[in-house]
Amino acid sequence: MANNKIEQYLIDLMVSYREIGKNLWLIEDDENYLESVAVMHADPLVVFRTTVMDVPDVSDAKKLELFSKLLELNATDLVHGAYAVENGKITLIDTWEYNTLDFPEFRAVLDAFALALTQHYKILSDYRKVSKE
Repeated sequence: MANNKIEQYLIDLMVSYREIGKNLWLIEDDENYLESVAVMHADPLVVFRTTVMDVPDVSDAKKLELFSKLLELNATDLVHGAYAVENGKITLIDTWEYNTLDFPEFRAVLDAFALALTQHYKILSDYRKVSKE
């Protein structure tokens, strides 16, 4: 049943995607600023996730500044989801309960991801330019 509901939402949104595994879809839609957003149904949850960038190889002080900025963006600028760090990567992630996830919520998550990825790109990419001290 998960395939039908989530896949129907993806079709209704008219985004480019492909099924890459059982209950796992990858949105690859540059036009809508949703490149490589994974949507996974792991009962009872639906997890949305995308890699934003590698944690840069910069000084500890610059990493602390970056991580503080991510926490600040989580608190002030993200409507859905949060930034996280995992295995040397900065990710954007959101989790919803499958049974209560409706189409407007599904769309809102993807809209929030697209907005965050476009608005935060310059802020976060500036941290990659700093050489290790």
